[in-house]
Amino acid sequence: MADPTFDIVSKVDKMEADNALHQAQKEIAQRYDFKNVGAEVNWSGEKLLLKASSEDRVKAVLEVLEAKFIKRGISLRSLDPGDPYASGKEYRIDVSLKNGISSEDAKKISKLIRDEGPKSVKPQIQGDELRVTSKSRDDLQATMAMLKSADLDVDLQFVNFR
Repeated sequence: MADPTFDIVSKVDKMEADNALHQAQKEIAQRYDFKNVGAEVNWSGEKLLLKASSEDRVKAVLEVLEAKFIKRGISLRSLDPGDPYASGKEYRIDVSLKNGISSEDAKKISKLIRDEGPKSVKPQIQGDELRVTSKSRDDLQATMAMLKSADLDVDLQFVNFR
């Protein structure tokens, strides 16, 4: 029988992100401080586009969106907001969702597992995810706990624990 494994991935649930977006749109439509400032938040392809008439209002829209993402259980590490920029008479912020683990982050995580994790654990980079193998399930669970407590720039999920 094969050794126990699990995969480390970084994915955002599109439906949860969509629900958070709709909740943010409702709050923006109801709040008095967003009246007559053209505040909007919408999908623009794979990114979120935030609009408002001034820079501080568009930052407030971003704060509302972040609060809704937290309520829906989506980590802010998976959001990548850009800087506010002027576009005509309005200010905009592009917010992209991080899906997958970049090769630099995968190398950092792999090195962290090799350096600080149990000795029997072996990480393996597979595209935009990592597979972690060990003879002992306890070592795999210790590795998960170590990665959860580590301060990484990526939101990690652990899947396919066998």
